[in-house]
Amino acid sequence: MELILKYFPNLTEDQIDKFEKLSHLYQDWNLKINVVSRKDIDELYMRHVLHSLAIAKVIEFKDDSDIMDVGTGGGFPGIPLAILFPECNFHLVDSIAKKLKVVNEVAQGLGLENVKTTHTRVEEIKETYDFIVSRAVAAMPTFVHWVKGKIKKEQNHELKNGILYLKGGDLTEELKDYKTTTIYNLSDFYSEDFYETKKVVHLPLKWGG
Repeated sequence: MELILKYFPNLTEDQIDKFEKLSHLYQDWNLKINVVSRKDIDELYMRHVLHSLAIAKVIEFKDDSDIMDVGTGGGFPGIPLAILFPECNFHLVDSIAKKLKVVNEVAQGLGLENVKTTHTRVEEIKETYDFIVSRAVAAMPTFVHWVKGKIKKEQNHELKNGILYLKGGDLTEELKDYKTTTIYNLSDFYSEDFYETKKVVHLPLKWGG
């Protein structure tokens, strides 16, 4: 928890309370339904929570923004971002039902009213969003294909509507066809070794395209 406060010192009492509860909720639910590896559950704040919040180092979502988290797994990055941006709407999507059971229980345990979940493949989703977030669930060309037509036309942020993708390693090959991407190195925001090769990739997407 100190790790979160180190980089996000202006949290409200309510946000601190929710971030503190996260660990207990995940440890409890992970014993019943394994969504986070044992090694990672011991380092939940470093490997999952703070990693998810790296998106907030790139953008501050405005109130009433609609954000979809594709392939949310155990609820990352969606749950930490929903705590940080309580006035935004988060739609967490995954094709594996048991993972969403954990997400739903955690969201309920935290009293998060700005989170909804859907058990489906993302291609079936019909709504549109300001941003689509994810943690490396597929190579970018595949991901772009999945979320085609799901971006809102109206722009409310300095960053153009599109994808915010948490990814690691060398992305040269994967992103070679996308000339409009911006890559943010997490080592610019966080000093821990874990983040040395990790990045947030912003890819603007046209409405309907």
